[in-house]
Amino acid sequence: MKATFGRRDVFSDLPEPTSFVLPTVQDTPLVEISTLRERILKEIDPRQATAVAPHLLQREIERLIHQVANEDRLGLSAREQSRLAEELAQDMTGYGPLEPLLADETVTDIMVNAPDNIYVERRGKLERVGVRFRDAAHIIIVAQKIAARVGRRVDEASPMCDARLTDGSRFNCVLPPLAIDSPCMSIRKFPKRRLNFASMVENGTMTEGVAKLLGVAAAARLNVLVSGGTGSGKTTMLNAMSQLISSTERIVSIEDAAELQLQQPHVVRLETRPPNLEGQGQITQNDLLRNALRMRPDRIIIGEVRGAEAFDMLQAMNTGHDGSISTIHANSARDALARVENMVLLGHVNLPIRAIRSQIVSALDMIVHVERMRDGQRRIVQVSEVCGLEGDVITMNDHVTFEFQREDADGRIHGRYASSKIRPGFMSRLEYFGLDKTWGAATRDI
Repeated sequence: MKATFGRRDVFSDLPEPTSFVLPTVQDTPLVEISTLRERILKEIDPRQATAVAPHLLQREIERLIHQVANEDRLGLSAREQSRLAEELAQDMTGYGPLEPLLADETVTDIMVNAPDNIYVERRGKLERVGVRFRDAAHIIIVAQKIAARVGRRVDEASPMCDARLTDGSRFNCVLPPLAIDSPCMSIRKFPKRRLNFASMVENGTMTEGVAKLLGVAAAARLNVLVSGGTGSGKTTMLNAMSQLISSTERIVSIEDAAELQLQQPHVVRLETRPPNLEGQGQITQNDLLRNALRMRPDRIIIGEVRGAEAFDMLQAMNTGHDGSISTIHANSARDALARVENMVLLGHVNLPIRAIRSQIVSALDMIVHVERMRDGQRRIVQVSEVCGLEGDVITMNDHVTFEFQREDADGRIHGRYASSKIRPGFMSRLEYFGLDKTWGAATRDI
C-alpha cells in the first residue's frame, strides 16, 4: 500500500526507525519539539492523511519524524518521537489530547479549564490529570473541529457552543473574551453501556421496589418530569425509563444536542439549530415542539426543558400525549414545579399564576428527583405525585423518599427508602392498564 501525504512518500521511502538513547523529555528543549512539529505539518497533506487508518498514520508520521530529526540533528529520544507522532495523528484524525480521556471508560466528565489544567470525573469524584494542550489556540482548534462535525460553529462572533461528539457525548465550549483566562471545554461522555433499571439497582441508584414503581409509571403512560442538579443522572434516568415504552408507539424526541438513547424502532429525533453568521435560521426547542404536535406522536420526550417551551410541553401533555417525559434542573421535586412555572412566565407574562398552576397539575403526574450525593453516588431521593390545587398551592404526595442513616469509614453514604403507602390520585389509570396490584406490590417492596 502506498499513500503520499505531501512532498514525501512516507509509506515507502522513509527508513525504519531505530532505537537509540538521547536526552529524556525533560532534557529536550521545547523549541526543538515545536520546530519539529512545524516541519512535519509542512510535509504532510492533511486531506490525504485523514483518509488513512489512524494506526497507519501514526506509524508513518513516526518514521517521518525520525528522518527529519536525523537530518536536522535534533536531540529527541525515541519516546519523544513516538509521543509526538501520536499527538499529531490524534490532532489530524481525532480530538488531540482528549482522545485518551474519551477512550477511558472510567471517565464520565472531562473539564478543560486551561491548556495545562484539565480535570475528569471518575466514580463521582473530580481529579486532575496530566493531559495537556499545547496552548490556548490548540484548545480552540479542537473545539472548532468538534463543533464543525455536527454543523455548529464556535469563534469570536459566536464564543459559546453546545454540541455533541460523534458518539453522542455532550460538548460545551466557551471562548475568550467570555472565558477570561483561557478557552474552556466541558464534555459529558456518552456511556457505551446502556443502563437499565436492573443495572441501576445493582449500582445503588435505586432499589428493586423503586424500579418496579417507576416501571409501572412508564407502562401506565404517566407524564413524568425527572429533576436534579448538574451531573445527577437525569438523562440516564430518562433513558432507562424510555426502555419500558412499547415498541408499537411513535416517539418524537426534542433536544438541544441529541444524546438520548431511545431503543424503540419508531423514533423521530429532532435537534435545535443555532443562528447562522447573519443571525438568521435559528430553530428552538419551542419551534420543534410545536412542529412535533403535527407529527402524530404517541409520546413526546424533551431532553431538557429550560425556557419558554415549558408552556408548549404542558399543552402537549394536556392534549392526549400521555406518557411524555422530560428533565429539568432543580433542587427538589417541589422546586421543579416552581421552575416550570417560572419558565412558562418567561414566554407568557400575562398568564395568571393560578392558570399556570392548573396547567401544571393537569399535565404532570409524577416527579422523579435524582441527586449526586457527596460520596459520588447518584441516587433517586424522591418520587412525588402531583396531586392537585388547594387554593393557589399545588399539593404533592411523596410516594418514595430516601432517608440518610450513616456514613461509613470509606465515606460511603448508607440509607433506606421509605414509602408513604398513600393511594395515588392516578389509581384509576393504573386500574385501566391493569397495573394497580403491581403498584401496590412495588410500594410494599420499597
